[in-house]
Amino acid sequence: MKPDKILLDHGSGGKISHSLTADLLLPAFDNPALAMLDDGAVLDVPAGRIAFSTDTYVVDPIFFPGGSIGDLAVNGTVNDVSMCGAVPLFLSVGMIIEEGFPMADLERVVAEMGQAASLAGVQVVTGDTKVVPKGAADRIFINTAGIGMLREEVDVSGANARPGDAVILSGTMADHGMTILTQRQGLSFDSDVRSDSAPLNHMVADIFGTGCDVHVLRDPTRGGVGTTLNEIAGQSQVGVRIHEARLPVRPAVAGICELLGFDPLYVANEGKLLAFVPADQADGVLAVIRQSPYGKDACIIGEAVDAHPGRVYMQTRIGGERIVDMLTGEQLPRIC
Repeated sequence: MKPDKILLDHGSGGKISHSLTADLLLPAFDNPALAMLDDGAVLDVPAGRIAFSTDTYVVDPIFFPGGSIGDLAVNGTVNDVSMCGAVPLFLSVGMIIEEGFPMADLERVVAEMGQAASLAGVQVVTGDTKVVPKGAADRIFINTAGIGMLREEVDVSGANARPGDAVILSGTMADHGMTILTQRQGLSFDSDVRSDSAPLNHMVADIFGTGCDVHVLRDPTRGGVGTTLNEIAGQSQVGVRIHEARLPVRPAVAGICELLGFDPLYVANEGKLLAFVPADQADGVLAVIRQSPYGKDACIIGEAVDAHPGRVYMQTRIGGERIVDMLTGEQLPRIC
């Protein structure tokens, strides 16, 4: 009889552990490399450069409007590989599951991971599952690692921003962070606030399809847009000027941030990217991003400049300027 909760035996490597793999994981991620059930995947990849990234997900709660820890784990690593200018191909999945975790919840998490992988067009080719005693973890933690192939002649890095670049943000800020916070604290509002968790690899492919000289791609996750822009300014030693009036925030999210005392610039996103491109090519890139279902609210929020190298500053709505510093401290733990 199938247990309705995760048991320590599920991590034993014995019959029940093999049953979990065969009955739940293989159907969700079905592909020939995974079906071999070897200790690793043997993959045929084209000659050239690869991009490789890994991340671990401990988000609380694990289910939230707009996503779950499952699709977040897939989308997050797909996006990290994509921000290198690469085409994501393969993922690994490692899960640490607490004893007593409901089997129905695990089935939902795995199903949503499978759906996210299919939407992104990547394969989960290897993985691992560990079960720890009750109280030794909080329900489920997931690690994903991803491999992608670099496009020819692509040189994308946080160190490549140049004075004169336009700074494009692919959509509204702070949707994910405010969704997690309100769900975690049991706060309810009349407005619909949802996570922006999404795969960005198809959007990135469309950007490169324009033939534009893309200098920087980054997804502003933990620390938000403000922290990510500071990282880029520091790596490239350029100034970054942003315009307060152009920063896109959904009215409901802006209201919650104001009510709770958060600055949307520093709140996590999980389905947005920042692109630094030459100013004369920015309108073409912007038009392509807006064609994506995840980029309808894209806009140019600023530019890279010679002044204030290594710093980010904002032109305010009233015409003044203020420094936008890097986030200090952890304002929203376990956001991803």
